[in-house]
Amino acid sequence: MGGVTRNQPRSTPSRRWLNSHPVGRALGRMVSSLGAGILLYTSFPPLSLWFLAPAGLAILVLSVRGIGVRGAFGLGYLAGLGFFVPLLPWVGVYVGAVPWLALAALQAVAVAVFAGATALVARLPGAALWIACCWVATEAVRARLPFGGFPWGRLAFGQTDGPLLAIAQIAGAPGVSLSVALVGSATAAVVVGLARRSAWRSVSLLGSVLVTASALGSMPVPAAAVTTPSKTVALVQGNVPRLGLDFNAQRRAVLDNHVARTDALAAEVAAGVKPAPDLVIWPENASDIDPFRNADAAERIDAATEAIGAPILVGAVVSTGSGTTRNTALVWEQGTGPGDAHDKRRLVPFGEYLPMRSIVSKLSPYAAQAGNFVPGNGDGVVTIDETPLAVATCYEVAFDDLVSESVRSGAQLIAVPTNNATFGDTDMTYQQLAMSRLRAVEHNRTVVVAATSGVSAIIAANGDVLEQTEMFTADALVAQVPLNTEFTLATRLRSIPELIITVTAVFAMLVGWIASRRRRG
Repeated sequence: MGGVTRNQPRSTPSRRWLNSHPVGRALGRMVSSLGAGILLYTSFPPLSLWFLAPAGLAILVLSVRGIGVRGAFGLGYLAGLGFFVPLLPWVGVYVGAVPWLALAALQAVAVAVFAGATALVARLPGAALWIACCWVATEAVRARLPFGGFPWGRLAFGQTDGPLLAIAQIAGAPGVSLSVALVGSATAAVVVGLARRSAWRSVSLLGSVLVTASALGSMPVPAAAVTTPSKTVALVQGNVPRLGLDFNAQRRAVLDNHVARTDALAAEVAAGVKPAPDLVIWPENASDIDPFRNADAAERIDAATEAIGAPILVGAVVSTGSGTTRNTALVWEQGTGPGDAHDKRRLVPFGEYLPMRSIVSKLSPYAAQAGNFVPGNGDGVVTIDETPLAVATCYEVAFDDLVSESVRSGAQLIAVPTNNATFGDTDMTYQQLAMSRLRAVEHNRTVVVAATSGVSAIIAANGDVLEQTEMFTADALVAQVPLNTEFTLATRLRSIPELIITVTAVFAMLVGWIASRRRRG
């Protein structure tokens, strides 16, 4: 008698074609690469599915396995589009799809370079580590080039609800990104090992990575000592009359909104509903009327400081007198007026200023709406109520070096005055809030976020959001917060971890390139 054939899974014609035909295999790689990018996107707010970031990176590594650098570059570019196109639609809310898609297309190049680098180092011993270093290296370049860089979409910024956040106090955002990428690349190595029936070695590798990452991630963020001095800080969110790029046309209404909400807070303090603040933070663009040139604006701010009985950090647009302006956070003292100031150092290209103005103006009708701001200098620290305060105005919070310099210069508290009204009800607000949460852990400082239209928030040094406002509401938050002075290891090391990781990646790529030449020769 013939043997009985048991039920076995049958391969459909389409599946056989995908597995055997060159076009089918290429199509399968393309689909998986695009899906990998989408998984990376889902790890960021508002979805915040942080655990899918390693999965996305693992799928991308597997997608480019066994092919050349050029093919990997193309697949990586698809993954980059799957990542950045859904991550950045807020860029085009009021200016159309072209700027959004152009920025996404540009940022996708970094993922393409990562995939090409992966093809070079994938055959080296310890490939999982070199692959993870290559990801961080591409983030480092993307945070600096072009036009001063665009750090949005760093893996670390999607991990504020995950267990790896505490690594930020050791090696900053690059350390968190490295850990996420390493878990992903080690997972890919396990899949390859299982396919080769070397399961024990592969599972051991992933287990070692997970145990190490868990140990680092479980390190507690140092709490402020009982004797640590504190301040009572108020955040005022005045809201704006209407959203969009033209909200500045109602500059007086925006200023009046913040004065009115400060007056309301003063009434709540007088009634004993809320404690009296030592200092008050207004958001970026709270006064787009230059108080140095407009006496009525200065009078309104004076009246607000008198009502609340505390100095106010005012987000103002200040003229330089030469046709340009500065985005300024200005300390307005009760009774004496303007004092210390921080001029925004890292400006938004194509928003606050226009690179290649003559060319871009011909390509987009919205180019004329770009500002003519000039960057400031200094260390980003102002003194308000005898408190050294780090000011990271909106976009600046995304940059490691700016916040680190301010904390190392003595800042005991971090303020993020921001204006999100130009982006409407979008994911941008929550993505930026996640950056502020990471900065809190990275430097062991309370972070206070003051937004024109939301979300304003008070963030503890361990990254927890203690209080936050709703979007598009006039509101105020008041809290007593510690003033920390100790430096974390990340604060002390500054950009050294990122530099070491990047140099390691370049060295690994060079070794991989030499090895590939030898195999071909």
